[in-house]
Formats: sequence, C-alpha cells, structure tokens
Amino acid sequence: MKKIINIAVVAHVDAGKSTLVDALLKQNGVFRENEQVVDCVMDSNTLERERGITITAKNCAIEYKDYKINIVDTPGHADFSSEIERIIKTVDSVILLVDSAEGPMPQTRFVLKEALKNNLKPILFINKIDKKDARPQEVVDMCFDLFLELGATDEQLDFKIIYGIAKQGICTTDLNQEGKDISPLLETIIKEVKPFEGSVEDKLQLQISNLDYDDYIGRLGIGRVNKGKIKSGELVSLSRNNGEKASFKVTKLFINEGIKRLEVKEAYYGDLVTVAGCNEISIGDTICENGTYDPLPPIEIEKPTLSMNFMVNSSPFAGKCKQSKFLTSRHIKERLERELWTNVGLEVEELESNDGFKVSGRGELHLSILLENMRREGYELNVSKPEVIFKEIDGTKCEPFEKVIINTPDEFSGTIISDLNDRKAMLQSVSNDEEGYTKLEFLAPTRGLIGYRNSFITNTKGEGIMVRSFDSYKPYAGEISGRKNGVLVSMVDGTTYGYSLFNLSDRGELLVEPSTDVYIGMIVGINNRENDLDVNPCKNKNLTNTRSSSADEAIVLNKPRTFTLEEALEFIENDEYIEITPDAIRLRKKILDPKERYKLNRK
Repeated sequence: MKKIINIAVVAHVDAGKSTLVDALLKQNGVFRENEQVVDCVMDSNTLERERGITITAKNCAIEYKDYKINIVDTPGHADFSSEIERIIKTVDSVILLVDSAEGPMPQTRFVLKEALKNNLKPILFINKIDKKDARPQEVVDMCFDLFLELGATDEQLDFKIIYGIAKQGICTTDLNQEGKDISPLLETIIKEVKPFEGSVEDKLQLQISNLDYDDYIGRLGIGRVNKGKIKSGELVSLSRNNGEKASFKVTKLFINEGIKRLEVKEAYYGDLVTVAGCNEISIGDTICENGTYDPLPPIEIEKPTLSMNFMVNSSPFAGKCKQSKFLTSRHIKERLERELWTNVGLEVEELESNDGFKVSGRGELHLSILLENMRREGYELNVSKPEVIFKEIDGTKCEPFEKVIINTPDEFSGTIISDLNDRKAMLQSVSNDEEGYTKLEFLAPTRGLIGYRNSFITNTKGEGIMVRSFDSYKPYAGEISGRKNGVLVSMVDGTTYGYSLFNLSDRGELLVEPSTDVYIGMIVGINNRENDLDVNPCKNKNLTNTRSSSADEAIVLNKPRTFTLEEALEFIENDEYIEITPDAIRLRKKILDPKERYKLNRK
C-alpha cells in the first residue's frame, strides 16, 4: 500500500492554480505521449474554459516514488470560498500560490487563514517569476507578514518557499538556480508533509466534504477516509450533519487515478474517495462502520449574502426562441431542486405569488453561473435585481461588507475615492507600489458595490483593476443612491430601424441595432439624463416624391452596447427585469404598459 498525501492548491483568482496542476499531471505520466491535452485540464466544463476560472473543486492523483499524492484544485473566486473551507479539512497541507508581481490578494488572505486555522503548514509557491515587474523577494516578505498577522505558529512560520513558472512547468528552491522541471515541488511535498497515518483495523470513519451527481447512479459523496477502510457492497452507518442517524449500502466506490475516477472494491485510510448509494447524503455527514456512530464535528455551510428572484418569462417573446425547452414554473423548480443536490451554498424558497422562486447565493458570480448554465440548457426566465441579505446581530441590523482592492492610474484615484464614498465605502489604505499607479483598499457594503463595476470601467477608461471578497457583516450603512442614468424604453412593438435609432442616439447610448425585434416595455438604450424616457425605435423615414439634398446621406450608428449576464445584473434597477433566453439577454421594465407605469409612479 502506497503512502498517501493529500494536497490542496489554493490561491487568489488568476494566480495559476490550474496551470500548476497541469504541470504536475503532465510530468508524472498521467497522459500518453501522443495524447492531446488542453490547458487547465481540470477546468472541465464549458463555462470554466470560457471564463478561465475554476468554479468547482476537483480531485486528481499522481504517483511519485512510493507516494500517492491526491491533489485538489480549488476555486479562486470569493463567491466559492465555502468550498475551500470544506476541502481544507480533508488535506494534509496546501500549496499557497502567490503572483510574483501582485503579492498577497484578498482571497490569498482567506485561504491562508483557513489553512492556519486547521493546523496545516503551507508550502509557499511564488509563481510567474518571469514577469517584467516580478518582485519575488518582496512578495515573500509580504507573505511572511501575512502569516504573522494571521497568528501562525513558529512551525507554520518556517514555511518552505518554491519559485517557479507554472505555465512552463518549472520551479526551483533557489532564485539563483534556473528550474528544469516540477520535481523540486514534489520533493518538498514528500519531505515536509507527513503521510496520513492509520490502520486498516480501525473502525471506518469518513466525512463528506463535497458532492457530485451522476445521471445513472445518483448523488455522490466525496471525502477522505479518516480511519479504517471502506468496501463496495458493504452496509454502513450514517451520522448526519443535523444529528440524525441512518444506514445505507455502498453501491459504488471510486478513487482518483490521474484525472479519472477508478472504480475499486475497497479504499483505505488517508485516500480521497467517492461513494454512491445514498441519495440523501450531504456535506458534513460521517460514514461509519455498520452499527457504530462516531461522527466528526459538523461542517458549517456558509450562509448566502445575496438573493434574486427567478420567475417565469412573462414577456411577449416568451417561447419564441427555437432552442427554448423549459418555460414553466414547474420546469424552473425541478432544475433548482436538482442544483441543490450539489450546490450546497444555494438556498431556494417559493415566492408568495407562486410565479417564481427566491434564490440566495454567495454573490453575483455564484448566481450568474447558475443562470448561464440554465440558459444553455434551454431554460427561459425573468430575473430581478440582486438584493443583499440583511441579518440582525445583537439587536442591530447588519449587512454584508466586502474588502475591495483597486489598482488604478494615479489620475483616476480621486474620482474613485469620491464615487465609493457616495456608496458608503470606507477608505482603509492608499499606497504607490508601482510607478504611475495608486493602490486603494476599501471596506464597502455589498449593496453599494452592486452596479459599480460599469462605473469603475468608465472612470478608469478600462485601465483599472478591482478585486472584491466578502469580509464580514457590519451595521447597516444607510441609504445608498442607485443608478444615475435612466433608460430609453420602447413604447411600441415592432422591428427597429436605423433611421429612428440614429435620431435616438443623441438621447443616450443604444442597446439594440437595426432590424432588432422589440416590444412595449423593453429597454433599448441608456438615457443621458436621470429619468426614464419612452421612445419609438421602430419609426422609418417617410417616403416622398421630393428629392432633398440630404436624401442619399448614409446613416452611421455607433456600435450598440451589449451586456454580459453579470453586467446586466449590476445594471438593472428594482423596477426592471432581465429576460434570459437561450439566444438573448434582454432588459425590460417589470410593468410593460407605459400608462400603468406612469400611474404607479404618480402614487
């Protein structure tokens, strides 16, 4: 039996986690020599590839010398931080990746804090040392300060440092020596991390830390065997996270071999396994030997901070898209219930009106990923503006706050500070780490940051970088002003004409192009002023027998602005919906009839 070490690769977004895992897999014979391998092989679903981010934690395994090393590739975005909290409980150490130019970022702080809290001794990997603005020694000092700040023990402060370029699959323990391959990291792992110890004679104990789903065998529980061994076909006891007790038969058992799941008859202490046989299994449940109950401490699931309403599409275009398959409330309900099987950070409750559901998650990205998946699967729905979830703590109304780090050209810093002050953000520090750029750190209410990204891009002319991560719940920050621009709303059904859009372009920024089908109440542009304006985008030029000097002038229109799903969620106001179909994202008013809207506004 090989010695087993479980390692998690943790970092901030874009630090190179999945690229490092690629290098570990490629250099340890996981792929055939003639096999075509894509970059970031662990980012297996389409959305992960398109966005270049890891959305769900995934397991793989390599064999090095007489060790089996299970590797967990974790998400880097703050919206998926609850996965990291659970994963860290199943590993023996973490590889903490830090960009050699950026240094520690908000999510770096979070993942390191979780590792230290679980008494793990991290291995620090300074990545991208080939960057022009790389400053590896300075970044190591910054990381050491962060370890101290987070209360690391003397043993944890004696962390090993690896310098490397994950993309090239090379690393070194000494900056003066050029790396040749990834072996210095593997050698450090087997020297510094003690293999999991135990005995096959111990009674079984396995806690579920992650979930998956298979269309053929149902819900799957993933976790580390803490004690003893587990066999396929045996009857086991289950201690649920809520204290209830049950039992079930293990129908299938899998371990990781490379990037594949390998079905096995039994697995031993220390290994990461996937168990089938119980469709009610959940995060935190402990599997024990039949007839015994020895539960590990429950795993607390992070509560959602943001919610939005998912409703049946009620627009005049409902059902007109050829790719649409699922249109009813029942369809939406079934899809959300299926999502709850694996997405434990999500909460769903039915609205009183029975025409939709209140869906709560960890942030805009968390919820927009779900919406984008539903859209691609053929669902149609209307979605409301995201709202933060308030809490009462010690009798005080509190709301979620986020840590915001902004890197911007010096000339835009004053505008950003002013803008975020209006959104109740508190400036915590200002520094000039890079010539010509200012680094700003804020603590801001999530409520004030909804809709800010578009303004930020405009204010910095696309040159600024903003990073956000959940910090904590703090007392309610007071009223925050909303969007400063109104919208242009179609007052007719029909098809847009270049002539009418050209005349409307003076009024604001267009969201549609000529020959676009529109309906009454659909938003076709952004007004230059604060008020909403009903317009006719379907009016064509009157034909006459009289030839004028301007008759043959070509109409030149600016390219219309198109919203991604996240941008649309940030843009809309409380009286608006996003209409999501497989082929389009449209913005609309909740009340389509302009007369009804006018009556409501007068009240």
